[in-house]
Amino acid sequence: MALLVSRRVGRILRLEFVALFVVSLFFSAQAVADGPTLSLRLRTRAEVAPGSGQFREVTNPAVWNAKETAIVICDMWNNHYCRNAARRVAEMAPRMNEVIRRAREQGVLIIHSPSGCMDQYADSPQRKLAQSAPKVETKLPLQGWCHLDDKHESQMPVTIGQPCDDDGVIRPAVRYFQRQIDTLEIVAGDAITDSAEAFYLMKQRGIRNIIIMGVHTNMCVLGRPFGIRQMIYQEQNVVLMRDMTDTMYNPRDEPFVNHFTGNDLVFEHIERHWCPTITSADILGDKPFRFPGDRRKHVVIVMAEEGYGTATSLPPFALTHLGADFKITCVYANSKNRNDIPGIEVLDDADVAIWSIRRRTLPQKQLDVFRRFIAAGKPLVAIRTTSHGFSLSNGAPPTGLADWPEFDQQVLGGNYNGDLNNKAGILVSTAEGVSGHSILTGIRTDEFAASASLYKTGPLADTAAPLLLGRAKGVGQVEPVAWTHQQPNGGRVFYTSLGHADDFKIRDFQFLLRNAVYWAANLPVPAAPPEVANTDGC
Repeated sequence: MALLVSRRVGRILRLEFVALFVVSLFFSAQAVADGPTLSLRLRTRAEVAPGSGQFREVTNPAVWNAKETAIVICDMWNNHYCRNAARRVAEMAPRMNEVIRRAREQGVLIIHSPSGCMDQYADSPQRKLAQSAPKVETKLPLQGWCHLDDKHESQMPVTIGQPCDDDGVIRPAVRYFQRQIDTLEIVAGDAITDSAEAFYLMKQRGIRNIIIMGVHTNMCVLGRPFGIRQMIYQEQNVVLMRDMTDTMYNPRDEPFVNHFTGNDLVFEHIERHWCPTITSADILGDKPFRFPGDRRKHVVIVMAEEGYGTATSLPPFALTHLGADFKITCVYANSKNRNDIPGIEVLDDADVAIWSIRRRTLPQKQLDVFRRFIAAGKPLVAIRTTSHGFSLSNGAPPTGLADWPEFDQQVLGGNYNGDLNNKAGILVSTAEGVSGHSILTGIRTDEFAASASLYKTGPLADTAAPLLLGRAKGVGQVEPVAWTHQQPNGGRVFYTSLGHADDFKIRDFQFLLRNAVYWAANLPVPAAPPEVANTDGC
């Protein structure tokens, strides 16, 4: 039977089917019956180009009939063996209660699912309500636990081996809970179940839309009999409320990122492979919830160039070197239209940005997002071709598109005038009098080799401060290759003409770019690991 189920799931739930399913059920205009409705913004992921392995955020509106919708609350227990996990449950529970109270008022069915606690609610009308729903036949058998489905999804992006993130304390994974956390109100008309009864009740009431919240996102939220995988298998419309959930992940495990960055990675996994996500703001109309411990600054990485492959090199760099302290969002250029950068509006939410852009003229609305970011005095780290990111080499932009030819001098403090076309690479050294600058932490004081040709960048603006100089091998000409610039509006800017694909293999460049982001964001620059500082390794 298990093999039969696996084969049938593999046939039915191919990624192509899921994409069609998502488009047809979530993104198209939905027929809504009379009565209260929920206006949702469904976020999913779209591959930038077929086979690229690069995914961008896509958000689309949807309207759901409240009476055809259920909220399922997964395992919001009153305690947990992992103290930090229990604390985060308690932190988000008041907001979650606001959400379910508002949704309940609109006619949404609330299903409380604290697994393993049914005996506590045996005599309650809410428990009996769930038990009263008649069983239904399903195309695919209902499962007691839906394991990771390798025919439908990749491996989880975070390690689950020793997931508790308590400070070095390992407690046995035993039952510390007795019931659902008391903060969440259970009232008349709600239901209580931890089994497939949830689906039976939905079918009895004609409910086809499900909002799932609770813990833990990478485990029970996906795998429980009322969880995402099971409900998708049963062809329900499912969304995850991503700010009302938490992942069981320990930053001391791979990929060694902040706990909340681990959350983001799991959200992306779900958006790519299973279903869209929403936030509590879709129900309450204000800002999404943020855990008090989530103090990360938001770095938005914009990649719109082909020659140096930064769309491939920057995302893994950011996860490795910035994932401990930053929320990371990647924005890619349209693979079919070089003068379109979909989703660039996320820059409005950024605390700091990394731009790798080459000769893009954009619709005025998109270029205005870049201009607005700079005008707000937000910090910028710019790489290589970004010095000529918003202008053509010759002529005016096509009709309907706008350029920014003054960007290099105005924002970066540079003076790009082509390159030397030297094929042998360059030798990089520290500028005079700057050896103690925080951006140079961990970078060797003697020369190191870098790839690609040397940009002609001088003379720099008086408001720019050179950090590194480059000398073209076999030519001898010296040009600034890294500097800081202070904008009139106070924004911190760092620019480097380095950034060839091979440069990302050089530890000195990795430290340079990492340090520049921390410096730009006005955060302490992490110390360089002693075993790799000032070495020749690549």
